Amino acid sequence: MDAAELRRRTQVTLRDRVHRVRTGWLLAAQAAVAAGGAWYVAHDLLGHRQPYFAPIAAVVTLAISMGQRMRRAFEIVAGNAVGILLGELLVLYIGRGVWQLALVVFLAMSLAVFLGGSAALVSQSASSGILVATLLPTSSDYFLSRFVDAVVGGSVALVVMGLLLPLNPLTVVSRAVTPLLDSLSRGLHEGADALEHRDADAAQAALVDMREAEGQLRAFGESLSAGRELSTIAPVHWRKRAALTEYVDAADHLARALRNSRVLVRRITSILHDGERVPPPLVDAVHQLADSVDLLRRDLAAAREPEDSRDAVTRALQASRQAHVEGLDFSGQVVFAQVRSTATDLLRACGLPREDAERLVRRAGGRAGR
Repeated sequence: MDAAELRRRTQVTLRDRVHRVRTGWLLAAQAAVAAGGAWYVAHDLLGHRQPYFAPIAAVVTLAISMGQRMRRAFEIVAGNAVGILLGELLVLYIGRGVWQLALVVFLAMSLAVFLGGSAALVSQSASSGILVATLLPTSSDYFLSRFVDAVVGGSVALVVMGLLLPLNPLTVVSRAVTPLLDSLSRGLHEGADALEHRDADAAQAALVDMREAEGQLRAFGESLSAGRELSTIAPVHWRKRAALTEYVDAADHLARALRNSRVLVRRITSILHDGERVPPPLVDAVHQLADSVDLLRRDLAAAREPEDSRDAVTRALQASRQAHVEGLDFSGQVVFAQVRSTATDLLRACGLPREDAERLVRRAGGRAGR
């Protein structure tokens, strides 16, 4: 690896880390407020002397990944409560020891399974029971207070999550889709540049980068789950469900566009390795597809009709038809077909029904095989 490549990768890593901090500050703020609020309720309002389970339960609840917080949050609260309650009751009456610890774990996990809990609930109930049965003092002064603290912590976390500091679902989704669309646009532009300059190595590098975008696609899918959850539990964001639906409707089509674009760029490498002819309109068609992705990202973020993106797709189809008329070899014909497939995907992502998208492709790009 040369110095320039190392510098590029280091810069990308630093940029990604700064981006993660910027996007995660509100999650940290939620955890901080929830921890402080849980301590205040348990210590100052309820009078518990050492309510450490309250802030712990609050932070653990908020540490759950977005998109499954509500269900998992209730499971964490229930798991903590089950484990602590069993631990307190059993240790108070049968004392501590090896067999007592084993009994606490067995009963806590069995009860969690009986209640239909997931792995999170089962493991949380067992670990909470172990903590009570091995480390914490046994005293009638503390009887059931830790159980109450766990419930308080989880409840405060849910209030912070849904009412006090709710995340904006559109911000969550927009931040996740931007890297995906950037990767798709960049890969198409780099593929078109490689085709124009007949640089097979550059085309291969673009293909590798586009393969790595699969992780960004998964992150986008997770953000959609998070956005739907946030728009449900946070009353202040209920009105954003319609705008969120545009991202939801576009998701499958963007996934297909990414995969079809990878096939397109892979075939560009074949054109260059095989020395096939490259009509200039074919280069322009791939660039126009990339431009349509940039325009779609802008329009989705602004919640407006993506007409400019559709126009760019139309130009890509017209250019590909001209390239087809000028003459394409085998891999060039595949690129021509993939331009049409990707164009269909992007038109669907722009909100066009399937019939309308296919009609526009036929009208602007001609019929395949002509």
